[in-house]
Amino acid sequence: MKQLFFIVLIIGFQYVSAQIFDKETIKNSGGNDKRINLVILSEGYTISELAKFKTDAINFTNGMFNEPPFKEYANYFNVHIVKVPSNESGADHPGTSTQPPETPSTPIIPLKTVDTYFNATFDAYGLHRLLYYEIDGNAANNTQAKIYAVLAANFPTYDQALILVNSAEYGGSGGEFPMAYSGSWGAKVIIHELGHSLFNLKDEYYPGDALAAEAINMTKETNPNLIRWKNWLTTNCVGIYQYTCTTGNCTDWYKPHENCIMEKIDKPFCSVCKEGIIEKIHSMVSPIDAYSPVSNTVTSRSFPLEFQLNLVKPIPNTLKSKWTLNTVDFATDVDAVSVLETDLNIGINTLTVAVNDETTLLKVNNHDTFHLYTVTWTIDKTLGVEAITSKTSNYNITMFPNPSNTIINFKFESDAETNLKVDIVGLDGKLMKSVVVANYQTHQVDVGNLNSGIYLANFYAKNVLIATKKLVVK
Repeated sequence: MKQLFFIVLIIGFQYVSAQIFDKETIKNSGGNDKRINLVILSEGYTISELAKFKTDAINFTNGMFNEPPFKEYANYFNVHIVKVPSNESGADHPGTSTQPPETPSTPIIPLKTVDTYFNATFDAYGLHRLLYYEIDGNAANNTQAKIYAVLAANFPTYDQALILVNSAEYGGSGGEFPMAYSGSWGAKVIIHELGHSLFNLKDEYYPGDALAAEAINMTKETNPNLIRWKNWLTTNCVGIYQYTCTTGNCTDWYKPHENCIMEKIDKPFCSVCKEGIIEKIHSMVSPIDAYSPVSNTVTSRSFPLEFQLNLVKPIPNTLKSKWTLNTVDFATDVDAVSVLETDLNIGINTLTVAVNDETTLLKVNNHDTFHLYTVTWTIDKTLGVEAITSKTSNYNITMFPNPSNTIINFKFESDAETNLKVDIVGLDGKLMKSVVVANYQTHQVDVGNLNSGIYLANFYAKNVLIATKKLVVK
């Protein structure tokens, strides 16, 4: 998923254009079309300070990718910097905050106005620590247009843009373009804000009635069997914690943890937020970076035939792969296989590999949604090997609620032009239910007549078993 904007934008009937700036890649994990691209824009750095900006951006990047789950999924990200010079250093301090500094020991910052490219300012919206690219929303569109224009001219295929401000004073903000100061807690500030901007997480301190909503880590539900994070309850201090405050409707809302970075900047992500982040990463980047052979590139058709995957592996590697040849299990958890002539039938043969991530940071067996990635090779063995063609497919499969005592819903979204067959079987191998699920449609299965216990849901694409998940009937 890439963002793309025209170099010239029309915002409020005003034309805004941007020049080409010096840019550099400070973390390269792979092709930009196959990674999540974070782009860091400099703010409040003069031309003579752009080397410092690069150092600050590298320090920020190192801090971010030492923080789980970014640490485990560092190979899924590229980081680029765009060196946007300002005429003066720092950010505005207008002194218009309606709130005092957070602690009595916080030093008083001298009032000042500086000439910077994106107009970064403290005291935004009347809050002392809110470092934003305008003082209030009434003027934000002008600067936002400049940000769009800089990105369009310098890195239009970004996934998330961040703004790093040359200031030692603690501050930051979220929104479409998170902003943070360049000091020691800057990486933590940006990580928190990325939780909002890129990963759809809510604050775990009460964000106010206007921002309260059902989300990955926020709900009004209190039933342990129905709550969004039911699979994590009682694990790693995950519970159902009521928001606390003295105003608004905060007592109607609940969060999964009491010590998460989405509430307290000095804490790590809780298990529920980590899971949400990983889910988003899976939806944006396939772990299959490349494979061979691709269609019609086989120059030598002598045996053995070699098939290989190049995977984007988490650290440590938690990817699992299953290879089948003509619907029969062929190999597991390997990146390459060799196919002998005796392995093939005369005519059309199908070799499929299915890859999924079984990290313990996801509660896989109870998780409603999982991502699956496949490569299928069609091998035509008529008079020798006539041809080998290939096709990749991504599947986003949802099975909910799990556990259930009445109805199970199956849904999948895929770029594959096929239906999925789902077999529900007992642990003894007995087939209990079999249904066909069409792409982008939800199919309900009545399990009310099944005995309580654990069953297996086997997912088949064109008669090839591509996934097996546990299903609990209560």
